[in-house]
Amino acid sequence: MNKTKVGVIGVGHLGRLHAGLYREIENAELAGIYDIDTQKAKNVGVDLGAKIFENVGDLFEEVDAINIVTPTTTHFDVARAALDHDCHVFLEKPITDTEQDAEELIRLADKHKKILQVGHIERFNPAILALSDVHLKPLFIESHRLASFNPRGTDVAVILDLMIHDLDLILSLVKSRPEQIDASGVSVISGSVDIANARIQFESGCIANVTASRISTKKMRKMRIFQQNAYISVDFIEGLSEIYYTEGDDRMDFQDGTLAFSLGEIDAGSGKREIRYNKLQRGGVNPLKYELSSFVDCIQNQTQPIVTGNDGLIALSLANRVLEKINDHSRLVTERGLN
Repeated sequence: MNKTKVGVIGVGHLGRLHAGLYREIENAELAGIYDIDTQKAKNVGVDLGAKIFENVGDLFEEVDAINIVTPTTTHFDVARAALDHDCHVFLEKPITDTEQDAEELIRLADKHKKILQVGHIERFNPAILALSDVHLKPLFIESHRLASFNPRGTDVAVILDLMIHDLDLILSLVKSRPEQIDASGVSVISGSVDIANARIQFESGCIANVTASRISTKKMRKMRIFQQNAYISVDFIEGLSEIYYTEGDDRMDFQDGTLAFSLGEIDAGSGKREIRYNKLQRGGVNPLKYELSSFVDCIQNQTQPIVTGNDGLIALSLANRVLEKINDHSRLVTERGLN
């Protein structure tokens, strides 16, 4: 079997997981690793039996693709160098820290005819995959992504660290441009925003209420989707979705769910309609492994990734607009002497 040689740059907590999974992906080969922290690279290299590169340029020369799991501020420089060496690139989210840099990476990937995939992992969550056969046309979306404090990731605001997962998902579900944004946020522990809420109205009329916090006492990753004749509850931690819908809605097609059962009847004006419930779950999926496998498959088949560089740019743009609104709100509070 033809194997794609992949090098991993940045082998901290998440990067080590990436490197380990490439050893399990049948059509991939972990060709080497690099980290600016030489001792960390050596430790991971010994654990995984991976070749350690002390010069990142040498790694570029020996691989087909580069997987980048470094701080966001370094994404552009590392990815640009990889693309200039004719390597395909998997880049953890957010794609970069500026939209201008993201646009340049997309241009370079197009120029070199290389795959550029951004690591928005929730697109590969079993709960989302199980909804692939459900016709979704959201009217209102509510999401909560709460995590306990971890110094890792505090180099950026919680909007770029956590909320961007939900922003990317919402954009993929709504398929409409944001029209109006209201947001507020607070820095509690770190030097940047630690908890934030955004209300986003789309041109389609859909409204999304999005909350993210990295100072919660408990972990929560949930999304609720409301549309005509259906309510869908998505639990990213459990990897399952639950759907409540009215009888006779032919838009509901469940390939990965349990048998539906009735919750009773309601009077819908034109007659009684049955309310039905179904639990949807795509079993046996490791989201990160599936995400990386998809990247390798795209390289070998020259197909478009599920999360393209442009998807990463659009999510970053919306996250930046949310952050701008938070900054505007904070200035207003300060001017009014309310803090």
